[in-house]
This record gives sequence, structure tokens and C-alpha cells, in this order.
Amino acid sequence: MPDQTPAGFPAAAVNAADIERAAALLDEGELVAFPTETVYGLGGDAESAEAVARIYAAKGRPANHPVIVHLPPQGDPAYWVKDLPPDAQKLIDAFWPGPLTLILKRAAHIPPAVSGGQDSVGLRCPSHPVAQALLAAFAALRGGYGGVAAPSANRFGHVSPTTAQHVREEFGSAIHVLDGGPSDVGIESTIVDLSRGFPALLRPGRVTPQDIADVLGEAPRLPDGSDATAPRASGTLKAHYAPRTPLALLPFEALEPLLAARDTNERIALVARASRAGAWASATGVHFIAAPEDPHVYARELYGLLRALDRANVTRILIEKLPDTIEWIAVNDRLGRAAAAFEAQT
Repeated sequence: MPDQTPAGFPAAAVNAADIERAAALLDEGELVAFPTETVYGLGGDAESAEAVARIYAAKGRPANHPVIVHLPPQGDPAYWVKDLPPDAQKLIDAFWPGPLTLILKRAAHIPPAVSGGQDSVGLRCPSHPVAQALLAAFAALRGGYGGVAAPSANRFGHVSPTTAQHVREEFGSAIHVLDGGPSDVGIESTIVDLSRGFPALLRPGRVTPQDIADVLGEAPRLPDGSDATAPRASGTLKAHYAPRTPLALLPFEALEPLLAARDTNERIALVARASRAGAWASATGVHFIAAPEDPHVYARELYGLLRALDRANVTRILIEKLPDTIEWIAVNDRLGRAAAAFEAQT
């Protein structure tokens, strides 16, 4: 096997032997954490109900909450599904490898455990070179058809990991980790459902609704809470991606009364754009973080920021709600789900 050390990921120290060892662990039914361009995944053999059960157990994840199957670039998505509709092929051609997951009808020979018992399955081909090397090596052990089921490598509902150290903070030495450096995108993939004959966005991400519309010639249905027939999908529960420190997400004008009413002995974190923070940026007892003005930068830094704030000795995290525009849809989605975990407390 040629050297699989990835270029452009400075923290990575992965070589061909590391890849082969990790692929062998997957082949033996063990779990491996590995980097993708979105977040680090906790991977297991997607065709082994036992390996998928180990993923659920390690995360503390409900067994009816599906996981995404990751394929190498040379993998065959048709192996995993009943049929591959033309719209799926168009999106694959446009965005794979990359941060897009497609929901399609699951082939009968694929165990239902990977889908949370549903008749659909989520497929994605990541662009990170370490992920691609691992997936290719594992597929080679399975005659070219192996896939790796991999939700984010963290305890269920907690902040997703974007570095190998984040994974180690979650699981210690219990999980074998491939270090591919920090994830470049920083939030989970866009999920598009094509299992019902029309495109529907289930989870926003780097690939935007406009990107999808440009390829398909029609806009995907957007999530509005009224789509009762939508399949369950990763990361779509109301409360998710949450730090351990209570978090509130509000427009800045609604944050100011909370800041003004704080106890003088309380230390509060404030995450807001510098253009809005004003005097609160230097107020006593306020741990101010200037939020990135660019949505891609904000997404890349978001989970690392939330993890850092859990270590910052603050009692609460107050975050400025971002504009309700399409470029902020993914960041607002993650922040909203993080805040939902604490809504009863705020």
C-alpha cells in the first residue's frame, strides 16, 4: 500500500501501518475513531449488527437513532440501497467526496441496526485523506464493498469532536484514534432525504439548499417541524450538540438584560460579534469571545469554542443569535439544538 500520510493536516501523524491496523480492527468488529472534514467519527463495520451495537453502547445513543455509512471514493453506493435515483447520482457527482449525506431506501441485505430499524439508510463519502485511506483499506478487506458506520465520536448529545484530543477527552484510551488534525468544515454534513421521491433537507451543513437546488433544478423542502413522514436522521433531535455549561441563544438585545441582572459574583461567557458587544466586551465578570463574522469560520471554530467554554470556569454561556439568513442556517441549527438542552433552565 502506498504511503497514506495526508497532506495539509499539520497535526496528523498517520502512515500506512496505522491505516492497516485501524482497518484490521474494524474488520475484527472493533471501533475506531477517525477524522473527516466535518467532525471525527466513531466507526464500526456497517454490516455488523454487533459492531453497530458497540457504537450505540459507547456513545450512550438510543438504538432507534440511525448512523451514517461512510464509503470510500471508489465505493459503490448502489450496494447499500434498493435503487439509486437520478437525483442521487447528480448529487453524488456534484458533492462527493464531501460533506453531503444522502438518505435512500436501504437494500434488504443491509442490517436494519445501522438505520435505527428504518427502511432507509444514510450514505456519505468524506473528503478527508485519512478517512479515505481508512475506508479504502477496510473496503479492500471486504471485496470492495465495506462501509463504516460512524456517528460523531462523542457521548450522545454532547459537543461533537473536531480534533483527536476531543475524542480522547470523551473516551480516554478505550477507543483507537487516528489523528488527522483538526476538521476543516467543523460541523456535521448536510443531510438530504431522497427516500420519498422528492428532495428534503433534514440537517443543514456546508452544502447549502441553494447548492442542492442548483444541481437538481428544484429546491429541497426545508425543515419546519411539519414533515411528519421524514425519516429519522443523525443530529436532528431537538436537543443536541450541547456543552455541559448551561447555554442560552438569544438576539443580542435579549442578552443585555441577562447580563445586566447577573449576580456580581457570577462569571458569564458572552459570545457575540464584536460589532454588537459594545461595553459588554470589557465588563467585569464577563468572559467575552468575539464571534467570527464569517459563517464558515464560525462553523469551523464552533465545537472547539463550546468545549473551551466548558473549561473556562463560567456559570453560563450567552450566545448571540445569528441572522436568519441561508448562509447562517447551519450554525444557527447547531446553536439552537445546543441551547434546547437547557431551555427549561433559562
